[in-house]
Amino acid sequence: MDFNVGDRVLVIDEDFSGIIKIIKDNVITIETNDGFLLDYRSNELIKKKSDNSIKSALFTNTSIKTVISEKETPKRKQQKTKAKERYEPTMEVDLHINQLVNSSKGMSNHDILTLQLDTAKRQLEFAMSKRIQKIVFIHGVGEGVLKVELEYLFARYNNVKFYDGNYQKYGVGATEVYIYQNVEPN
Repeated sequence: MDFNVGDRVLVIDEDFSGIIKIIKDNVITIETNDGFLLDYRSNELIKKKSDNSIKSALFTNTSIKTVISEKETPKRKQQKTKAKERYEPTMEVDLHINQLVNSSKGMSNHDILTLQLDTAKRQLEFAMSKRIQKIVFIHGVGEGVLKVELEYLFARYNNVKFYDGNYQKYGVGATEVYIYQNVEPN
């Protein structure tokens, strides 16, 4: 590198800078900011560029207005879901017999219970195949036979957790099912 007396220089491997005072062959003497004279070889020094050249180098391709406008662009607000909406089930299945058939005339209690359980099993399998995490089975209060049978059905799956549905919304006549997505069903 070409050095001249009076150039501002930085020392490569040390935290020194200064002004060149003497150049003798390959040895350059600099005066530090504290007034000390130190000798270095030319390969241990680099010229310090002026502060203006550094600032101009930073913004060679873009204008300052462009940079400022990029920084000031308003960020999109994320839509927050309410806590109640987040925990709402995504699927409801009403197992009341009048919701499943037009007329239950001529059906025995056993036939009705079998139809309700088949519907529950089919809907549960559908939810698993579509990766739906929560389902509410509305079974009503009655004598509790359907509720017990549903619990027996859900207990056969190792990827299912079930519990009473939201009391404020369904009373005691619903069971909520949570399906774990990364567990293989039985």
